[in-house]
Amino acid sequence: MAEVTQNPLHNHLVALKNGERVFENAFQGITRMILSDEIEKVVANGRTTYDFKIFRRGKKHIIGLYDEINSFVSYVKDAAEGGSSKEMAYVLVGEPGNGKTFFVEYVSRLYREFLAVDPNHKCTFRFNGLDKIGTYGKIATIESQTYEDPCILAMNLLETPEESRGYLARKIGLSDEQLDGMYVNYRPLGACSGYIWNDIRQYCQGKITDMLGFVDIIPVPLTESLGTITGKYPAKDKITSSAVDLLGEESIQRLLHITDTNNPYRFDLRRGALARVAGGGIHFSDEMFKNKKDLVQVYLGVIQNRTIEIDGYKWPIDTLIIATSNNSEFNRFLAEKEEAPIVDRCRISYISHNTNYKLQTALTQYAVGSETKTTLMREELHQDPNLNYAASTAAVLTRLPHSEKLTPIETMKLAAGEVAGEKSIKALAEVIDTLSQDTDITNRFGQRGLGQRNLGRAIQLMIESSETNEGRCMFAYDVFKAIDRVILDYVNEPNDRAKYLSDLKIARGLYRERIMTEMFNAYMDEPQAIRKDVMNYVNMIIGIDAEQLGQDKMWKYKDPQTGELKALKVDERFIHSIEERLQLKTDEQRETFRTSIRKIYGQKISLDPNYDFMDNLELVKAVTDVRLKSDIAGAGSLIGALANRTNEENQKLYDRMIDTMFNKLNYCRTCAQKTIEYFCTQEDEN
Repeated sequence: MAEVTQNPLHNHLVALKNGERVFENAFQGITRMILSDEIEKVVANGRTTYDFKIFRRGKKHIIGLYDEINSFVSYVKDAAEGGSSKEMAYVLVGEPGNGKTFFVEYVSRLYREFLAVDPNHKCTFRFNGLDKIGTYGKIATIESQTYEDPCILAMNLLETPEESRGYLARKIGLSDEQLDGMYVNYRPLGACSGYIWNDIRQYCQGKITDMLGFVDIIPVPLTESLGTITGKYPAKDKITSSAVDLLGEESIQRLLHITDTNNPYRFDLRRGALARVAGGGIHFSDEMFKNKKDLVQVYLGVIQNRTIEIDGYKWPIDTLIIATSNNSEFNRFLAEKEEAPIVDRCRISYISHNTNYKLQTALTQYAVGSETKTTLMREELHQDPNLNYAASTAAVLTRLPHSEKLTPIETMKLAAGEVAGEKSIKALAEVIDTLSQDTDITNRFGQRGLGQRNLGRAIQLMIESSETNEGRCMFAYDVFKAIDRVILDYVNEPNDRAKYLSDLKIARGLYRERIMTEMFNAYMDEPQAIRKDVMNYVNMIIGIDAEQLGQDKMWKYKDPQTGELKALKVDERFIHSIEERLQLKTDEQRETFRTSIRKIYGQKISLDPNYDFMDNLELVKAVTDVRLKSDIAGAGSLIGALANRTNEENQKLYDRMIDTMFNKLNYCRTCAQKTIEYFCTQEDEN
């Protein structure tokens, strides 16, 4: 039976025994934090991978990065299980503006929030009454400089770890299993804690009860601005940076008090960034390879040995070390062959830009901002409903490499998990595999392109323009001009610039097709007009071969969205018109296309009853063209009617369409008029 004694260390250990406290290293804590939340299976770029829901919560969360997050989780999990990862740093390498720093800061915030909840609180110990000993001057209390857990002190209470283990079993009543769990994370006390504990032992003549009277247990502060638990060290210039910023230095103030010159407490470790995160924290080294060589050498020692070392004194630390670097700095560092040992100690994760245009819509919203925008005159600024689509497709197309196997639009659609005609996701997987063989990282899939910062710049340029302020609306087409300006001003590589400008042309073509659909919806005074016609075509080609189809060509089917029974007249002329637009000349071609649509319908509807084929751009375009040409006696005549409003009938049509766009399609007067104007031009027609 454990003896009941009243001192803070015993109380802490009893709480640990009862499960009210936990003792784990940084890797174990982060692994528990991530894996205790929901995990889903998703398909990204044709491969099944895991999606950890903890990274997808909150107002501004991480978008995409499926493979990269999987890589990080498996690294941390391996380190938590005692694998080789625990002697490595995790380094995120990639182009600027693709979310590396945001990812690390997000993980750090999650970890702080996780530790703020019981029983995850981190504690450390403090020595009291040191002024009684005599060699500490007026220094009465000393905290563990590296925020060591009280369990580290408990495992080093007596002269040897075995004696301490016997004491803990005897006095606290910890089971063998609990002790085994504790001793997995055994490490000696840091130089100053060990030295002070030895001084206390001598002063108390080895009486453990008296010695424990000098010990207090205190919580580790979680304030982000103090750099405790999660700390960041940004790369500085060669003159102002030094190892002191990481490790600490001798403190003149302490030397005025301490008479014993051998006492390692004369070194102030908290002056450095590492000691503040040494008690199970995360150290973030921003742009690690921008640091001068001798500082990177310091990191080599810290990563490999997990100790802070000054003048032969050692302080073991428990820290997850994450670093970031851009491609150019990392390549320059690799070129210096003598620096190989540091890279050998790093787990490199190459971060690509987001290549899924559907996910990009959320990132574009981050760039636009969530607050209500205003003009320079403080009037409310409206957002064109097509703005996000235009900006997202333009940004994503620049990030997709051109390939002989796939067109840029096919690549874009497959990367978003959509249908791309006859091309399957396998074709995209092959393209990605081929590119991943390239030794130059920047040539791999998604590694080049306009980053989030460039997109942000384009939005800024757009907002500051006089057209936007005068019209009090962020008109979607203006984003192309802004991105064009960003490419010319910020992209230095001529080949990249030429590629991005050609990608921008494709994005304009996609915008044009979207506007055709929007104009038809406005003309029909129905926000979902095209969607309904697309689904009518799909249902007609399913019903055309139905046995119960009578002479009247009426077909009854169950709507998967509502579960209701619906009747539909199969209009073969409508079907043929659409298939002509799709360049399907022969019966074989038509039948092949219909079979592929039926197959997609069968696969998608079972998973998502609301699937509507609107991602099949060719089909949507064909349906739009057919309806514009038949219902409005040619798109040309609609354009003519809208452009030439000299007679009353044309003016009425124009006013009615503006009214529909304003009231039903979320346009304002400015973007409704500008969109109709754009529709009336022949610009960007593919």
